[in-house]
Amino acid sequence: MAEESDLERTEPATPKRLEKAREEGQVARSQELTTFALLMTAAAGILFLGSDLMDKLQKIMQVGMQLERELAFQPDLMLNRLYELAYEGLLAIAPLLFLLIIVALFAPMLLSGWLISSKALMPKFDRINPIKGIGRMFSMRSLIELVKAIAKTLVIGSVAALIIWSNKEEVMALLTVSIDLGISRTGEFLTMSFLLTVGAMALIAAIDVPFQIWQHAKQLRMTKEEIRKENKDSEGDPFVKGRIRGLQREAARRRMMSEIPNADVIVTNPTHYAVALRYKSESMRAPTVVAKGVHLLAARIREVAEEHRVPILEAPPLARALYYHAELESEIPEKLYTAVAEVLAYVFQLRRYNEYGGDAPKPPVDVPVPDGLDQAKHAV
Repeated sequence: MAEESDLERTEPATPKRLEKAREEGQVARSQELTTFALLMTAAAGILFLGSDLMDKLQKIMQVGMQLERELAFQPDLMLNRLYELAYEGLLAIAPLLFLLIIVALFAPMLLSGWLISSKALMPKFDRINPIKGIGRMFSMRSLIELVKAIAKTLVIGSVAALIIWSNKEEVMALLTVSIDLGISRTGEFLTMSFLLTVGAMALIAAIDVPFQIWQHAKQLRMTKEEIRKENKDSEGDPFVKGRIRGLQREAARRRMMSEIPNADVIVTNPTHYAVALRYKSESMRAPTVVAKGVHLLAARIREVAEEHRVPILEAPPLARALYYHAELESEIPEKLYTAVAEVLAYVFQLRRYNEYGGDAPKPPVDVPVPDGLDQAKHAV
């Protein structure tokens, strides 16, 4: 049962999976939203530009309907006149066409943003597979699209029928008015009818947009095994990662051991902890921990210190406090300044005694450590 659950697509897509799908051109798209935006733009354009457009087209029609006798016997002149009228007609509708082109380009961005994918343009031969094509024809997606088409037809048809029925008296009254007034009222009626009919598509788009988002997320769902494989590919094999961390720790340990000969003092527990300190007044603001360790590593630190004649001081509370509260290659905490200063004072006195002789300094006893920093309960 566990293996079956791992193979079921129950997990939401990871950011990496979403990015890969986007690169392949697989994003949520709502054709209904784009269609609604185009039709609504066309309706608004006709409403605001329709009067000027009708005037220009009417003039073009008037000129086109006038046929001079010379043109009837000169086909070349007729073709030139046709080109001129077509060009003027194109200029007349150019603002509306330009507006529709802009909306057609930017309407898809409303849902998934701008996307240019070369992979989406690559041919996929499985799409022309007749068996798969038949399967797609009878798939759940095709059934949903059929239901959407029927719903659109019912909604738009019902709205259009309601508009015509509610305005039947005004439509019949057009038979009694003059031609100019009839054309004007007919244009107004058709424009408002088109606006109301297109407005009904807002309901379809409002339903289709969340459905497309949900369906896109469902298609990109992943199995638990796929997520584990992706994490493994992204983060690397655990064995390899463990090996790399081991090599990094070994390199850090070798680097740490190489710094011990340069240390000023080794503070010990005396057997379980060892911390090496270095302080250069001309370049350091505070003493720095150059090496630290417990058990076998602490013993190795003491051995290297003895080989290079680095002073070793037994101060168990301070050694534990430094080990637990001071980071490697970092300055010691301010709360330990006083205790470390007492140790370094002894080290400098010892260094002066070794160089010039005199009275041997006595090592400090019971170096004071602030309460809470001596984690003696962790000591072994």
